[in-house]
Amino acid sequence: MNFLAHLYLANDHPERKIGNFIADAIKGSQYDHLPFEVQKGIIHHRAIDTFTDSHEIVKQSKRRLNDRYRHFKSVIIDILYDHYLAKDWQNYAAISLAEFSENSYTLLHEYFEILPDKTQYLLPYMKEQNWLYNYRTIEGISQILWGMNKRTKGISQMDLAKEDLVVHYDAFQADFDSFFKELKVFSDNFIENNTAEIILKNRLKP
Repeated sequence: MNFLAHLYLANDHPERKIGNFIADAIKGSQYDHLPFEVQKGIIHHRAIDTFTDSHEIVKQSKRRLNDRYRHFKSVIIDILYDHYLAKDWQNYAAISLAEFSENSYTLLHEYFEILPDKTQYLLPYMKEQNWLYNYRTIEGISQILWGMNKRTKGISQMDLAKEDLVVHYDAFQADFDSFFKELKVFSDNFIENNTAEIILKNRLKP
């Protein structure tokens, strides 16, 4: 899943939201300097990614994409799934997507000093272009895919994935609807069972 889903799945816990947001910029276990709840958010993010990458519905979505994307298919599906979450946001959250997006940017700026350098560099562009809110439109997704392709120096060809989205729009919608229900259950259980805390405490044992 991409930025919007990870922020949403943190269930309004501020520091876990931060951990979920920055996890991709953290290598291995290089997070001991961060607040414990942020560390839990990082572990939560990684659990979500493992669940997502191994799920048959997600694999089905990847097969719908053109083979030209190769190993970038996972990134593309993450972004496309955020589109469907944003588009149908009212089905998942009590506040508007616009409010959620602004609250998220504010929170990230409050914790700016502990964000990894890569994330600090990304955040101003993300806010200026209002990625979280603009995920809801095909045009918004197209801009994000274009930017991702630019960052890969054109190797990923991710800018062309708008074509795949349009061609398979209803099929991707069905995939997302089915998968996200299962992901939400998995994510909530992970939080309720304090799984991230258990993992972190076991890692610290001598």
